[in-house]
Amino acid sequence: MDRIWAPWRSVYIGKDHGSACIFCDKLTSDRDKENYVVYRGDKVFVLMNLYPYNNGHLMVAPKRHAGDLADLEQEELTELFLVTQKMVGVLRTAFNPEGFNVGINLGKIAGAGVPGHLHIHIVPRWGGDTNFMPVIGDVRVISEGMDLTYQKIMEAMAKGQ
Repeated sequence: MDRIWAPWRSVYIGKDHGSACIFCDKLTSDRDKENYVVYRGDKVFVLMNLYPYNNGHLMVAPKRHAGDLADLEQEELTELFLVTQKMVGVLRTAFNPEGFNVGINLGKIAGAGVPGHLHIHIVPRWGGDTNFMPVIGDVRVISEGMDLTYQKIMEAMAKGQ
């Protein structure tokens, strides 16, 4: 295969994303669908990753700008992990994955893309979802557009997950 087409990603490539915190920016906006925010709680919120490892890749973040677990209050920690649990259930309903990677990258050296605002990644996994592309071409193939993935997540949330 000579080419892989993912035209929906063109809106993100080569754009100036600025130095502001993406989580704080999306939190202050009221355009949840456009920003792929799927849930707002008292202390945390959930949004889709614009650069997903797999379909349905979510991020759960505290509303307060905090970069380390030690910076969070007990109520924030509790809601952070309860909402993470809820989102795993939502993703099970929406996509029926065979497993999940759930994790936090604390600090830039640990891989945190936004080291100043802690967030939990929830990545649905299926057998065979990783092929030669990440190894050979440093490329991930995402088989579904962001808008359709958002719609499926919101439908699963409406079912009470």
